Amino acid sequence: MSEIVVGVTGLHSSDNPGPGVGVARSLKEASDLNVRVVGLAYDAMETGLYLNQWVDHAFIIPYPSSGGNALLERLRYIKAAVGLDVVTPTLDVELPLYAKLEQTLAEEGIRTFLPTAEQFRLRGKDRLVDVASAIGLHLPRTAVVSSIADVQDALKEFSFPVMVKGVFYKAYRAYSATEAVGHALALAVEWGYPILLQEIISGEELNVIALGDGQGGCLGLVGMKKIWTTPLGKIWTGVTIRNEVMEAAAQKFIETYCWRGAFELECIVDGNKVYLIEINPRFPSWCYFATAVGVNLPANLVRTALGRPAVSSQHFDAGRLYIRSIDERIIDMSIFQKMVTKGET
Repeated sequence: MSEIVVGVTGLHSSDNPGPGVGVARSLKEASDLNVRVVGLAYDAMETGLYLNQWVDHAFIIPYPSSGGNALLERLRYIKAAVGLDVVTPTLDVELPLYAKLEQTLAEEGIRTFLPTAEQFRLRGKDRLVDVASAIGLHLPRTAVVSSIADVQDALKEFSFPVMVKGVFYKAYRAYSATEAVGHALALAVEWGYPILLQEIISGEELNVIALGDGQGGCLGLVGMKKIWTTPLGKIWTGVTIRNEVMEAAAQKFIETYCWRGAFELECIVDGNKVYLIEINPRFPSWCYFATAVGVNLPANLVRTALGRPAVSSQHFDAGRLYIRSIDERIIDMSIFQKMVTKGET
């Protein structure tokens, strides 16, 4: 079986874990793929770099803010050093840069399988009104505002508490108009406008992870209900569920937008209504859960990137429990020092 070298980012595993460790673990467990995983990190403190049961090589890469030329030069170096057939970026901030470099990377023999620039823009919270309508889900009452005066006016239509959200990143719960304006000002300084005000829906938090083939076809999906989360809202314990509305919405999302690559829909179910809260245009941190219940989406992404047939599966059993745990890893200090000084191990 020929070897495939896959670069994976997002290897931090803290109370705000990245998806990279789950992706690497999934690739290693694909019996029909002989994968060697290259960990790609922005900091030597990303703990997944040192999990050598799933990561075979590790390299520091430049931050996306360094631009495409710096990243391309580093990936060329890595390919020459250990090989690199596919790169799977797993962080939102990376995706536009990798999408821009897709053709150039392909010419270097490095494949990707990512959302297009237009698909990536669908994740903007200001686009959720249209997306929710298109895929048959509800949306909490939402106001898109472009100034602090608009924030103050829009708040008259909401009950407190209310969520104040940046168009792409961060969300705060506000219990008064003064607090909401303060959060809006902070978001405007960091991310600019528009800003969203959104009513808070009570109910069960349900998520679905899926993979689109770029032509309207689904290469697998799994639904999950959050049971316990970290203070940052990241799943720590969850259970697989079969929710027909959510699964149909994920299928409709893929068909309507010809979605290419991985994504996650975050929803809240209140009675018989399913509300769309967020779209993540990449694997979530719990992606290994899907692999463990029989739907290995990272493996399918790599197969598709290389032009190989995917092992498409929609079957998974409800009632399988996911429990994230902490493991201590002891390594020689020289390994960490090499990562800090040379940027690779």
